[in-house]
Amino acid sequence: MPLRVELKPGERIIIGQSVITNSDTRTAFLIDGDAPIMREKDILTSETATTPVKRVYLCVQMMYLENDIPAYQELYLGFIKELIEAVPSFRETIEDVSKLILSGALYKALKELRPLIKREEEFLR
Repeated sequence: MPLRVELKPGERIIIGQSVITNSDTRTAFLIDGDAPIMREKDILTSETATTPVKRVYLCVQMMYLENDIPAYQELYLGFIKELIEAVPSFRETIEDVSKLILSGALYKALKELRPLIKREEEFLR
């Protein structure tokens, strides 16, 4: 079943290894296939990954976009160690995220991390 995507004017989306930028009008289209897909609003960069949860998220994002868990496994383990030391109450969610990664459900792992980013922001206020 194809994924229906609507993009706002100027919004970007990553499909596979390509960045697609919408024109100046709202656009809807269907995507059929297995390529990793991420909207601009869900993407972190090395410049924006400035907290422990965001670094974990960025690492999982790279696993997902590059379809290469082993390349980022050691980095991921270091980041989750740092995160759990900083915020022990995040341990259960991180364990769930790790299970999703091991099962290959990387997009679901990213979805599990998004609420932690918001919770972390509350701690930092």
